[in-house]
Amino acid sequence: MTTVYFIRHAQSDPSHRDDRTRPLTEAGLRDTKLITACLGSRGISHILSSPYQRTLDTVAHLAETLALSVETDEDFRERDAGGWHGDDFLDFVRAQWQDFEYRTENGESLAMVQKRNVAALERALSKYRGQTIAVATHGTALGTILNHYDPNWGIKSFLRILNTMPYVIRLEIGDDGAKPRLSEILRVEKQWRKNG
Repeated sequence: MTTVYFIRHAQSDPSHRDDRTRPLTEAGLRDTKLITACLGSRGISHILSSPYQRTLDTVAHLAETLALSVETDEDFRERDAGGWHGDDFLDFVRAQWQDFEYRTENGESLAMVQKRNVAALERALSKYRGQTIAVATHGTALGTILNHYDPNWGIKSFLRILNTMPYVIRLEIGDDGAKPRLSEILRVEKQWRKNG
């Protein structure tokens, strides 16, 4: 059995427009200790992360507590929305979940996001087979991974976690070919953005 704890980052500051360097809010930094309390005794042997600052900061306390380094993988990064930050962002999100090929001119479709995130996960599953790992990720990126394992995971599921930061969900993959199991472990409700 291989177990993955996906950790959606804690609350970040949406006024900081650079996706790669966006920091956590003070509340988000405090909430990282909830992750450690939740996962610190679950036998995690490796921590992987998107290279974005908010994910790295989200698992820093857990990594320090477990005396583990954090391995980054560029393919675990969030969806590139093409630099678009319009007021009707939820309309854009709904369009993407209704059509996995929909994207802005310079952005990524959910199909593209899913392909690279699942590839990163499969590399990790191969490398750490039979172990328990944590993966620090993002809402949309995580959503596409969950959709890969459960096609019913779509826009309604995504909107349900939109204001959930951090969010921890466990994926258990057996060696017997049985359907992988998903279970929610931690939900912390935090406002994502003022108009969303």
